[in-house]
Amino acid sequence: MTKQRCSWCGDDPLYIAYHDHEWGLPVRDDRTLFEFLLLETFQAGLSWITILRKRENFRKAFDDFDYQKIANYSEEKIASLLQDAGIIRNKLKVNSAVTNAQNFIKIQKEFGSFSNYIWGFIDGKPIKNVLKTLAECPANTPLSDKISKDLKKRGFKFVGSTVIYAHMQATGMVNDHLVDCFRYNEV
Repeated sequence: MTKQRCSWCGDDPLYIAYHDHEWGLPVRDDRTLFEFLLLETFQAGLSWITILRKRENFRKAFDDFDYQKIANYSEEKIASLLQDAGIIRNKLKVNSAVTNAQNFIKIQKEFGSFSNYIWGFIDGKPIKNVLKTLAECPANTPLSDKISKDLKKRGFKFVGSTVIYAHMQATGMVNDHLVDCFRYNEV
């Protein structure tokens, strides 16, 4: 008997593994939160599977998502990233990774951790939606609008409401697994 999954992951083994083991699982570790934030910002305008297929390349190119290192990237490092065919070579997005890492550190200093900051928007408790179909799943919400606006005010780039909602889904701030998906009650 096959497991019932959210239909968006289709039959791609990489997508299935991501769906089954990561998506929607609450993340409170700052490094992992930064990884998803960086990947989501690069995903803007592209499909998530494109980013998943390049994830290990991103990991290597961006020093295992070490935001302390990324915040201090030199012009030479940025230039080398723009030549790296393994990642998305968008100058604005590469530069935003550095800017976002710097602002991520500022939030850590203000709130003790980025996790405290981001989870503070929902009092630390995941939102559990009751979605029966993919069509019911929003691209953004008033809450993702609020978080996006706050991040932009703090200098973050490529953090529109849709990117932030995807980040919320990926990091388990919101459970958008369909109710008939085997992961719905697991996360």
